[in-house]
Amino acid sequence: MRQRFGRVRAVLTVLVAWGVLAGGALAGGAPATAAGETLRRAAAVPVAPGVTYGEFRLTVPRGTVLGHLLTVDLADPQVTVDLLHPGVVGARAPVSRLAAAQGAVGAVNGDFFHIVEVQHPGVEVTGAPDGPEIAAGRVLKSAVPDGQRFGPALPPGASTEDVIGVGYDRRARLDRLTLRGAVLTARGPLPLRGLNLFALPVNGIGAYTERWGPASRVRATCGTDTDRAAPCSTETAEVTVRHGRVTALAQRPGGGGVAAGSVVLVGREEGARQLRRLRPGDPVGVGHRLVSRGAGPLRFAIGGFPVLRDARPVDGLDTDAVAVRTAAGFGPGGRVLYLLSLDGAVGQAGLTVRELALLMGELGAREAVDLDGGGSATLVTRDPDSRQVTVRNHPSGGAERPVANGIGVFSSRSS
Repeated sequence: MRQRFGRVRAVLTVLVAWGVLAGGALAGGAPATAAGETLRRAAAVPVAPGVTYGEFRLTVPRGTVLGHLLTVDLADPQVTVDLLHPGVVGARAPVSRLAAAQGAVGAVNGDFFHIVEVQHPGVEVTGAPDGPEIAAGRVLKSAVPDGQRFGPALPPGASTEDVIGVGYDRRARLDRLTLRGAVLTARGPLPLRGLNLFALPVNGIGAYTERWGPASRVRATCGTDTDRAAPCSTETAEVTVRHGRVTALAQRPGGGGVAAGSVVLVGREEGARQLRRLRPGDPVGVGHRLVSRGAGPLRFAIGGFPVLRDARPVDGLDTDAVAVRTAAGFGPGGRVLYLLSLDGAVGQAGLTVRELALLMGELGAREAVDLDGGGSATLVTRDPDSRQVTVRNHPSGGAERPVANGIGVFSSRSS
């Protein structure tokens, strides 16, 4: 299926090579890659009006990197970008299935997520992502503590609250989304520290809504803000609130779906002690929002840590670990979005995080984030004629990995 556009590419392929000089710079102020590296790009082919797909090859000292790129014109009023997700926070599905179910014309995988649980035997893996999620303007979740996240080490100054998103002005931007919320009780307000999270801050209270799904909430009380492997808390509580009244109390977090009109509150340490003061029938209100540091609310947002700012790699990016990677970025003004995933086929080289940042700059991005990579790295397109969703890269695990979320591209003129 990956050969669908092969004949077109064979005719239209244009090799563009930059002779990169040590210490040089690319057009637009982006720093150059290391001496001797060469980027060759095939001419892009249309996926839908305003959306193109192309391949590129980057020669690096360790070998050849094959990459796949979606370029999205956000200035086209028929094009939108939104979150792909399995319907609830605590679940996973392959990118191709998510794209087909939601009608995306192209997509890449998204945030790092709760994928394993070797430190806490018997505790269920939730599949929930690290960072905030906003889908079609609806807040799905907030960010876990930095020390609880999955993925490579964050560069200095980065946080699990960092996102890439698109505002109602149809411009992409990097932002940081912080939870602001409270549990309102007759004794006074209690701070809300998490929304639909697989890991709550120490001493915190988290809210779980119907958007969490049926996954267990036990993992929320394991680890600490700085150590994901720390033991599960021995002081926990869970309170179910339905239509503004406490209906049930438990000593430990449970599982199963949260009914519409209900909120489940989970507390650990001091948060648990506060929740235990509640009684059935007590009035309780829960309010929350994600506060943006940018200009106006985001219609779509997904977690990812910044690797490129003002067309330059951020300080402190890893220069050692080589992997298959996925990234998202945008050009000046936030009007052109770039979604990239490397190929994991045997014999293809990977990139370090810093090399990924340099590559995104060469491809045209001015700002970019690193997304989940390795076996999660996936890029798909939907054929405009057959409407079949095709995986364009070779996932490094040999097959698509079910993931927590992704970035979907939609076009109202693709039908």
